[in-house]
Amino acid sequence: MLLNEDTLAMLIMDPFGGKMNEISQTEIPFPHRKGNLYNIQYLVKWDENRMEESNKHIKWMRMLYQYMTPYVSKSPRAAYYNYRDLDLGSSKNGNTSYSEASVWGMNYFKRNFRRLAHIKTKFDPQNFFRNEQSIPLLNSLP
Repeated sequence: MLLNEDTLAMLIMDPFGGKMNEISQTEIPFPHRKGNLYNIQYLVKWDENRMEESNKHIKWMRMLYQYMTPYVSKSPRAAYYNYRDLDLGSSKNGNTSYSEASVWGMNYFKRNFRRLAHIKTKFDPQNFFRNEQSIPLLNSLP
């Protein structure tokens, strides 16, 4: 699939294992440890700044992502927060409920998500530090 794309397309695979396997999934926010061979970054780049060109390459990237499904983690499919995937969902003006944010939060942080929401609520109760996939405040439960 990468060779058939008409622009720069690649998968960047960061190897895991070794000492990472010795750190518990809940010891730090990044949970993707033992059992994960790689972190995969999907990349496609194009030069033309036209909507139809963008849509074409985004559609292709989504097809690649779907193609990779049998080869990656499941329940949930893991995601790395620094490679944000807005297809997982996004907040409404940075004010999303915990249950809504769980859609992407569980992919990024697994069981650490609720603990991170507790920390966020304690140290940033005004939700100053936010983005389209922020960890929500726990008082934002529906």
